[in-house]
Amino acid sequence: MNASGSGAPARRRSAPADERRPPVLPTQGRDRKLTADDLRALIREVPDFPKPGILFYDITTLLKDADAYRRAVDLMTQPYLRTPVDVVVGMESRGFIFSAPMAYRLGVGFVPVRKLGKLPAETASVEYALEYGTNTLEIHKDAIAKGERVLIVDDLLATGGTVTGTIELVDRLGGRVVGLGFLVELLFLKGRERLKGYDVRSVIQY
Repeated sequence: MNASGSGAPARRRSAPADERRPPVLPTQGRDRKLTADDLRALIREVPDFPKPGILFYDITTLLKDADAYRRAVDLMTQPYLRTPVDVVVGMESRGFIFSAPMAYRLGVGFVPVRKLGKLPAETASVEYALEYGTNTLEIHKDAIAKGERVLIVDDLLATGGTVTGTIELVDRLGGRVVGLGFLVELLFLKGRERLKGYDVRSVIQY
């Protein structure tokens, strides 16, 4: 029973982001000290998927390797260990694979941006262009407080359509984007050019 006598557990308040100390990255296990080139070698290239003429970079072959997955998360997180971040935003669906563990490592909350119709409460939405079509993303309207510092994370930077749409959603809610982190960047699609003025980081480039 708490001090009020109500029997309900007392709500714990999170420390301000600037007062949080990022946890030390783990060193236990079979860490092979993999480089970005080592990680790149584990990504499978699948031609004509999901449409003819598209070369798909399949990260599942990297993810099934425990050392590689851990190293990928480490390398994506390291640039932001000393950056004030209040929340990590990840996009459905492969973005969740990296954004959630990065939020855990940074000691902050995680906010999912999902495809149309997947979130239960009131949402803000945006339609954006993909390299092979269009899609719609949504975020809960109460997911980000005004002024919160937001790190946006996805697995892949291609044309920049997905992340540009996500930035628009964060801006509408009053958040401030402090970083854009990706595992893979396709340089030939020039998505970075659409993101001028933002701190863009990627581990593997093609």
